[in-house]
Amino acid sequence: MLLIFLSAVIVIPVLLGWGKLLEDIFKTRLCEEISGKILLGIFGISIIWTVLAFFLPLNLFIEIPTLFIGLFYFVKEKIYHDLHSLLRKKYWLFGSSCFLILFCSSFYPYILDHFGYYFPSIQWLREYGIIKGISNLDLVLGQMSIWHIFQAGFSNFSDPFLRINAVLLIVYLFYIIEKKSWIQLCFVPILLLFSQSPSPDLPVIIFSLIVLNEILSANKNTSMLFAFSVFVFAIKPTMIWLPILTFLYSVFILKSHFKVLIAGSIVFFIFCLKNIWTFGYPIFPISIIDFGVSWKPNQELLKSSSEYAILKTFDNQYSYEEIQKFSPFEYAKNWLFLDGIKSVINCLFIVSLLVFTVFTFIKRNKIITFIWVSVIVKSILVLLFSAQYRFFIDVFFLIIFVMLFNHLNKKKSIIIYSILMIFFTGFITFPSLIAKIIPSYRMSSYMGGFKLEQLYKPSTYEYEKYHTFKVGNLRFNVSQKYPFNFDTPTPAISESFVFDYQKVEIFPQLIDENNIKKGFISKKMTENEKKQLKKATDKITNSYK
Repeated sequence: MLLIFLSAVIVIPVLLGWGKLLEDIFKTRLCEEISGKILLGIFGISIIWTVLAFFLPLNLFIEIPTLFIGLFYFVKEKIYHDLHSLLRKKYWLFGSSCFLILFCSSFYPYILDHFGYYFPSIQWLREYGIIKGISNLDLVLGQMSIWHIFQAGFSNFSDPFLRINAVLLIVYLFYIIEKKSWIQLCFVPILLLFSQSPSPDLPVIIFSLIVLNEILSANKNTSMLFAFSVFVFAIKPTMIWLPILTFLYSVFILKSHFKVLIAGSIVFFIFCLKNIWTFGYPIFPISIIDFGVSWKPNQELLKSSSEYAILKTFDNQYSYEEIQKFSPFEYAKNWLFLDGIKSVINCLFIVSLLVFTVFTFIKRNKIITFIWVSVIVKSILVLLFSAQYRFFIDVFFLIIFVMLFNHLNKKKSIIIYSILMIFFTGFITFPSLIAKIIPSYRMSSYMGGFKLEQLYKPSTYEYEKYHTFKVGNLRFNVSQKYPFNFDTPTPAISESFVFDYQKVEIFPQLIDENNIKKGFISKKMTENEKKQLKKATDKITNSYK
């Protein structure tokens, strides 16, 4: 807890300083006051580091100058006076909330993507930056979210335990208190579930709610709203509804000039360039708009990934062959009525869309109609590609926020917030109770309990057991008897991909065997390389016996 608090004490003033600097340079802001500067700081640093990561690793040589510049402007512009003034107003609410955020974020990370995607992405970014064709090594690394670029830059000194989401939750409190948007306070306890690891779900939910609030509050800074919305999309493309909404709001409500789209278009270009560099196509994991780059991943592996996404849609309760035989009616029915808690979530999703549709029809408000259009477009795309609940969880927050925007006052919000905070703090502290109550919620089995040392530093896992192999010109590591490579030295390949490569008879190779920064390419294996890989897969298999 203490070390997370110290991270927040360093990072928040840095973001404020950068936000002020960027406000002065570009004469723009997302919103007024402290929270607006922090959000602009997050946006600016993330974009700058994304560009730098094409050329440099995000190590101390990047972090230290960033910290120095931010702290310099924080002190020079005397922003600490504004910060003190804000905290003094609601110190009891802010203080108690911060304590619970620090407490809950100090538990072990338990989201499986932390080990298979978040941590490895940050590790690569910190050591090398953005690597060309890294999806050839491990397909999931091809997405490398901008949020992980932001986390990687602060992971050397300021936030070595990767708790940037806890810092963001504290920033979210600033916004709620400044804007007196008390309904958003009710979302904070739920978001605690994402605070133990750098999950991009937390920032996109928070940022989308902030943009929604700004639109519903008639913010006219459309250039920044659109750019920030594209930034949220760049963090997680399933948030496509947000730039659609801000575009509709800018064009049809505020009648803005097309120039307001320039900043957002630049962000989108950087996002596409990053994906082409790492994955070979503009939007991960969709293999559309082929530029013919030599480092794009093998098509058979992309097909296998697509099939896996469909299996995950049905929670692996049906085989791919069975799913292919479903009629449209069976497809919908079987998805809605899966075994376990995911069926409840799927049904709630459809019911929520129906309720929101009726609400939109009754209100006959242009902004709410645009919100509905944006959500329906996003929902259709998710249902078509991979209808996993984690891809539409943000819709629940959106619908609740819009429908209750004018109906929850401060008193009601604080009561709901208090009840939810007790529940979710208890859930994080005693996950075994939830495992007994909801056996189908498998994530609870991965959650670690409280340890006294958490009061000083957050709990983290250490494994560091791995095999080392060589196939062709690539020497690589594979975690021993564990499917993920969260602390395996780079270059590391997940064992599942090793077997996939063996099946399709291709394997990643270094473009320049003397310089890993030059990237990876997939190549058809020679007979000798097949023998090398066979030895590796035999050793991986035998290690489980």
